[in-house]
Amino acid sequence: MPSVRTPIPGVVYPSAADTARYDALGLFDTLTMPEAWEQMAARHPDRVAVTDPDGSWTLGELDALSTRLGGALLGLGLRPLDRAIFQIANSRELVLCLLGCLKAGVIPVCTLTAHRALEIGYLAQHSGARAHFICTDEAKFDAAGFAEDMRQVAPGLDDVIVARGPTGNRPGFHGLQALIDATDTATARERLAGVERDPAQVAVFQLSGGTSGVPKIIPRFHNEYLWQIRSAGAFHGLDHRTVSFSAAPMMHNAPIVCYWGSTFWAGGEVVCMPVPTPEIMADLIRARRPTLMAVPGPLMYRLLSADLLEVGDLRAALQIAAGNARPLAEKLGAPTVTLYGMTEGIICYSAAGDGLDILSDTVGRPIDPLTDIRIQDPETGEPLPDGVIGEMVFRGPSSTRGYYDAEERNREAFTADGYVKSGDLMSIRHIGGVPHLTFDGRVKDVVSRGGEKINCSEVERALLGHPRIAAVLCVPMPDPLYGERMCAFVVPVPGTTAPDLRETGAFLENLGMAKFKWPERIETVADFPLTGSGKPSKPLLKERIARILREERAPAASDALA
Repeated sequence: MPSVRTPIPGVVYPSAADTARYDALGLFDTLTMPEAWEQMAARHPDRVAVTDPDGSWTLGELDALSTRLGGALLGLGLRPLDRAIFQIANSRELVLCLLGCLKAGVIPVCTLTAHRALEIGYLAQHSGARAHFICTDEAKFDAAGFAEDMRQVAPGLDDVIVARGPTGNRPGFHGLQALIDATDTATARERLAGVERDPAQVAVFQLSGGTSGVPKIIPRFHNEYLWQIRSAGAFHGLDHRTVSFSAAPMMHNAPIVCYWGSTFWAGGEVVCMPVPTPEIMADLIRARRPTLMAVPGPLMYRLLSADLLEVGDLRAALQIAAGNARPLAEKLGAPTVTLYGMTEGIICYSAAGDGLDILSDTVGRPIDPLTDIRIQDPETGEPLPDGVIGEMVFRGPSSTRGYYDAEERNREAFTADGYVKSGDLMSIRHIGGVPHLTFDGRVKDVVSRGGEKINCSEVERALLGHPRIAAVLCVPMPDPLYGERMCAFVVPVPGTTAPDLRETGAFLENLGMAKFKWPERIETVADFPLTGSGKPSKPLLKERIARILREERAPAASDALA
């Protein structure tokens, strides 16, 4: 595994010692991610690669389309190692655009369709992005107008590629199909032949969970990313017969590594949908019969209760659940596993067939034996024995060595010996002689809403700009659908009333903050409870909102029993 040939300023690459170690182990492939996939497509061109409600593409069809798209991107003036903001809904077009960028050496910045001006403006400027991939077929959001606005914020965004929907004949906007139609295969191959194929180079810019504000950029490299994707697939025995489906945003790290990517790079079929309505989802599941699924439990129960699916439609699939997987396993009677992961480079799973205690009490174990985990005191950094709760830190072949162009943050995010600080409180528990991790809370001040980590201090800072808010603290409140939602405890400016949810939403929208970060409950208080040292106590606020929710549910439960 040679060192990178053309280092990107601001990217922290593996050390020479790590490079030599992994080379001695023969750990990584000598191919880049697109090269590995192209070899498979050449061997099995007629297998179905990706399906959405509009149709399917085979491996051969997708290979040909992505080659022409890659050539077209270079024809626009993009160059290898240029960055591109990705805001595309789950679809065949997303897979095509990702593969086209990888072939052209253009680095996708894995943003969400839900991100808005605050996040996209920062990430586009910070990454130096030169292109913006969008969809304009979403009726509730003017993506084209938004992309125009972002070109003013980040002047380097020369080109907007519209993956789905019309371009509106806007200057600098390019329709996906038009780009492909205008580039023949021979021309595309000639252009792509000049792209340096370096497995040690950055493949994508992934994003952190945003636990300290706007997401940080995490470089993932072709060799280690492909290795982790394949390791996740091998852990569950995925192969060309696998059909995967997940409603999660496909550019997230977990879907790429654990859901669709591990299927895609094993030669299986990826099933996706741009608009996750229950009816369309049920139709796709019945039509394609996924063998690997990652659908949140509450959504799964809704499909069943509405008689859109039967339990028998789901029992043949391996079900993946983030967190406590036991209720889903008991409900479906299907093989079910729990998942824990961080974009910074760790994936933990339970195994199919593990006992219910592992599904309910742990988040599994690392998928590879080379990821080294340590539990340490969050304050002192002292290692703690098994069974004792502390902060989990880790390092391994896929662990990040540093956030992109974030020297100050990198000094805080790692231990002195190079372990990534997870910010999660965990312990190591041995079950059947195998060490498993238990999740016991977070060191960081975040709300985990359906897997999206929302930084409380970021929202608090924004809300303090509201003219009727004197003080605010945001805490997680338990929620059966998302796990947690955000509750804002507000001290209003004297002589005024606290803004309600509609007003706070409008205020944050005007600031350009993504909607999933907005508080979903406002509690007005005269002051905050204090700790023994006189500081506002978030744990007491968390207890208060949990108690309020229990009291609100109690009458409903009594009525149901009457």
